[in-house]
Amino acid sequence: MQKIIIFFFLCVLDTNAESGCELFGRFEMPSLFKEGRIMIGGIFPVFNKEIATTSSFVRELDLRVFRWTQVMIFAVEEINKNSTILPNISLGYRILNSCASPTNTLRAALTLAGGIEKKESNSSCPPAISALIAESGSTQSLAVAGTLGPFRVPIVSYFSTCACLSDREKYPSFFRTIPSDYFQAKALAALIRHFGWQWIGAIQSDNDYGRNGVLAFTEEVKKFGVCVAFVGTVLRTYSMDKILDVVEMIKQSTVKVILAFVPEGDLYPLMKEVVKQNITGIQWIASEAWITAARPSTPEMYRAFGGALGFVVQKVEIPNLKPFLTSISPYKDPNAAFVGDFWEVMVGCRPNLPGTQTVTVKTKKFCTGNETLENFQDVFFDVTHLRVSYNVYNAVYAVAHALHHLLFCKKPGEKAEKLCFNISEIQPKQVRSRGENTLNQFEDDVFFDENGDPPAAYELINWQLKDGQVQHVTLASTMYDVPSSLCSNVCTAGTRKAQIKGKPVCCFDCIPCAEGTIANISGAADCTPCTKEFWPNERKDECIPKAKEFLSYHEPMGIAITVVSLLGATLSLAIIMVFVRYGGTPVVKASNSELSCFLLFSLFLCFLCPLTFISRPTVWTCMLRHTAFGVTFALCISCVLGKTIVVVTAFKATFPGNMVAGKFGPTQQRIIVFSCTLVQIVICILWLNLNPPFPDMVFRYSNNKIVLECNPGSEAAFYTVLGYIGILAFICLILAFLARKLPDNFNEAKCITFSMLVFCAVWITFIPVYISSPGKFTVAVETFAILSSALGLLISIFAPKCYIILLKPEKNTKKHVMGGKKP
Repeated sequence: MQKIIIFFFLCVLDTNAESGCELFGRFEMPSLFKEGRIMIGGIFPVFNKEIATTSSFVRELDLRVFRWTQVMIFAVEEINKNSTILPNISLGYRILNSCASPTNTLRAALTLAGGIEKKESNSSCPPAISALIAESGSTQSLAVAGTLGPFRVPIVSYFSTCACLSDREKYPSFFRTIPSDYFQAKALAALIRHFGWQWIGAIQSDNDYGRNGVLAFTEEVKKFGVCVAFVGTVLRTYSMDKILDVVEMIKQSTVKVILAFVPEGDLYPLMKEVVKQNITGIQWIASEAWITAARPSTPEMYRAFGGALGFVVQKVEIPNLKPFLTSISPYKDPNAAFVGDFWEVMVGCRPNLPGTQTVTVKTKKFCTGNETLENFQDVFFDVTHLRVSYNVYNAVYAVAHALHHLLFCKKPGEKAEKLCFNISEIQPKQVRSRGENTLNQFEDDVFFDENGDPPAAYELINWQLKDGQVQHVTLASTMYDVPSSLCSNVCTAGTRKAQIKGKPVCCFDCIPCAEGTIANISGAADCTPCTKEFWPNERKDECIPKAKEFLSYHEPMGIAITVVSLLGATLSLAIIMVFVRYGGTPVVKASNSELSCFLLFSLFLCFLCPLTFISRPTVWTCMLRHTAFGVTFALCISCVLGKTIVVVTAFKATFPGNMVAGKFGPTQQRIIVFSCTLVQIVICILWLNLNPPFPDMVFRYSNNKIVLECNPGSEAAFYTVLGYIGILAFICLILAFLARKLPDNFNEAKCITFSMLVFCAVWITFIPVYISSPGKFTVAVETFAILSSALGLLISIFAPKCYIILLKPEKNTKKHVMGGKKP
């Protein structure tokens, strides 16, 4: 086959050859023909070839395409009348039908490239075509460009948009007057993004146009996170079973938006079946190939495809075209192809021409010959909204400009006195070479602005039904209400997407954010953790400050501690007053009134210490609460130690010759109390200077609250303070235990022993409870230990004395105190 093609062109393109190559044969193809000194060819899918049954095909005239052929003829005639373009040089044409078939397109291209038949021409040596206006379908253009490309025959397409045709290495002679699908795909993807569609379907034609268009579109929308649920494939020659498979795919899917990147002829069988099965509620997105096509734009199709959206190139009006179209008549040239079919469709009767013997089933009658198109109001004659037709018009003018530049070596409009090139020597490759800049001016001549919005060269078209007719209305996308199309509903704030295994990324479950995280926007892929000082609200869509917890005066626990603390302090003061009032009585004297007052004062301070543990911790309260507690309890236990030593020495003094009691008088007692307390004061001073307590926020106890507490700073210092108090208490306990069996009726050693047992039991229990208690309960445990131990000391040591002083004054005698018998 390749050798035959090469042989064709060696014979045809070498115009200087005198050997007289002879073709093996020609394809018999009807054409629209006009001879000129320079010829250009045209290939248009004038007839649609569709499957009628499983074994037969039908063909139907496409009025829109027929108008394209007439626009080409109109442009040629307009150029021939124009004195500035190709002056005194007639431009001719030969237009063939391809039926939108790659095979027929290639046959037509070979027919045109093979030269004009002598029976069609008045010349003995008719010229070959210098350029070709072809084709509408990308697959057809690929066939022509791949075949004629090696011979550099310039091919100018008016409607082939496949981006693959922009490859200059593969198709060096292919040009076009319409942007490539690369830009249309970007525009359609921008439309999808604008309306927020994320779950869409796609229909492609089983050819280069459909496959490349959907591929470019899919790659573009994936950048926006859009998922393509399915890609159905159709073709006008497909069997009905294949069409039904695609229809079933649409019915089974949950998508509400479908892109159809399909030529009108390939989509039409599917559209009829969609309408037949009453599939509605889908927003159709159209490629430029069918959004403004007349055949599908009917009220019947509107039932399923109403509101379809698509981009098209800007519409243009061609002056003086309408009179030309209304003057079309089959009687002007009975041999002109396609005109009779056009007349039959438009007028409704078959032209009565020589050789016409039968009428078709569609018309069932012959024309009278008086019919005219002058007053027809069909959309065919509306020349104010031309799009593809204008591309055909531009294609003819682009070729004319290239020829003018080749022949006159100047651009049209510049003064040209004579030819600089012999018309008889024109070869297609020279037209392509000299006119490349002219032919290239339309190639992908469309750009997006810096914001990524579709270019002004595109219009957004919407199908609307007005007065019973489908109209293609230019639409501002921001003013259009559209359905939503989502595989899964957008996750609300407070939830995140969880991908469903085996499904596209647009299909997901919405699960609540985990503890400590939020999603403050809809459709969040992940939840964001709150900072440690914040915690999610109930909806988990906002981080709110955590509740701050500390022991306050307003809560029951704080109130109880305050009441007990003040009660203990008041009781201590009251006992002091009792001891002062009854200072001369034997019970007070026997209990060493000075040390007792010191002890009561220290207990008074101990009872006040818990008040520093209540309320919000500050730097000063934190330093005060631990050091005050340590010093006051050291003073308290020092006083108890002094009293214990007094009791022991008093016992020792009962032995003959023992002088211990005399050496342990008030001065020595004060020294013991002072020195023992001083050691604790030194420890506290070192603690405050080296690593003092400080207010701290603790997060470990709870996720949704912050515990405000005093950090001891140095754990070692804290436990040293406690340990020192424990040592003093242990010494008191041992000494008091040794003196517990003194013969006195009023033996204070027993009270001290019991008080120290209570004190030690409280603080031994305190340590593990303190460590394990969470939050503010830690503070409550510490205050409980302070109050319990202070009350234990106060009651154990002073309750018996106050009982005798206040309630049993008859026992407040020296004899009773010294253990004497009752009178």
